[in-house]
Amino acid sequence: MTQRYQPITRLGLGGTGLGDMYHKTSEESAKETVDAAWEAGVRYFDTAPHYGTGLSEHRFGQALRQRPRKEYTLSTKVGRILVPDLDGNIEEPFVSSMPYRRVVDYSADGARRSVEDSLQRMGLGAIDIVYVHDLSPDHFGEQFDHYYRIAAGPGGAFEGLVRMREEGLIKAWGLGVNTVEPCLRALRDSNPDIFLLAGRYTLMETTPLDQLFPLAEKSGARFVLGGPFNSGFLAGGDRYDYQPARPEHHLRRERLRAVAGRHGVDLAAAALQFGAAHPLVAATIPGASSTRHLERNAALMAVTIPKDFWEELRADGLLDARAPVPA
Repeated sequence: MTQRYQPITRLGLGGTGLGDMYHKTSEESAKETVDAAWEAGVRYFDTAPHYGTGLSEHRFGQALRQRPRKEYTLSTKVGRILVPDLDGNIEEPFVSSMPYRRVVDYSADGARRSVEDSLQRMGLGAIDIVYVHDLSPDHFGEQFDHYYRIAAGPGGAFEGLVRMREEGLIKAWGLGVNTVEPCLRALRDSNPDIFLLAGRYTLMETTPLDQLFPLAEKSGARFVLGGPFNSGFLAGGDRYDYQPARPEHHLRRERLRAVAGRHGVDLAAAALQFGAAHPLVAATIPGASSTRHLERNAALMAVTIPKDFWEELRADGLLDARAPVPA
């Protein structure tokens, strides 16, 4: 097993908020958020063309351009080309759009164009990690297999990203998805370095422990965890994986809150630290659209959580016995 490239810091900043997900964020607030992240020691930043049709990338570029490039890790995504469109293309859960529209493209040529366009939008000279974005059943439904074959086949995005890695244009590649199946397939069909997996390894769900993590361990691949709060649900929100939470989600959260209350634990702190405790997890990247969110996330990572809390979760069947917990 060879350990491959991974982010510089274990706490990162996810870029959905800077792309105006759910609500608008001012230009000033966006820059202040990235600056606050830097001051808090965060050195991993993730974005995507999809987030506000280039808005998130543009804002990260504005905020990071004066920072020493070798001192931080930057990731973005491919799978959607942005083409000029004066009317823009607002697509839920984002509420804003730059003057572009999205065009799905999982080809090798499309991946290269996407990387080059992202560099231009950000005004930066290098991207460290590139994820193939939303190549997943939850996004494409019955068409997933069709798009996966394009990406994994000859002339597809996988092949193109391997070539870019060999050329030194990028340092690592993988998938940025919300489901486990595409990651398993990619590990069997190619040699990705790292995955951005959102919402699947949290206090609500630990599906990767069954097959994905064991297979990734053999290959040397690592994980960045997106959505550690399951779209804010574990931090007190009403959405779960971008949708209104269902009764069973609320029931499990109440059980988690009851245990946390007995031990004086902030459930959001436990949720953020839990995923990062797994040795295959290189970083966790909660989103933030304000300095308040960013500073809270940094503080939550530093909270000491008693061992008895984790033991009670296991005893109550709320935590898989195989899951590592923070020391």
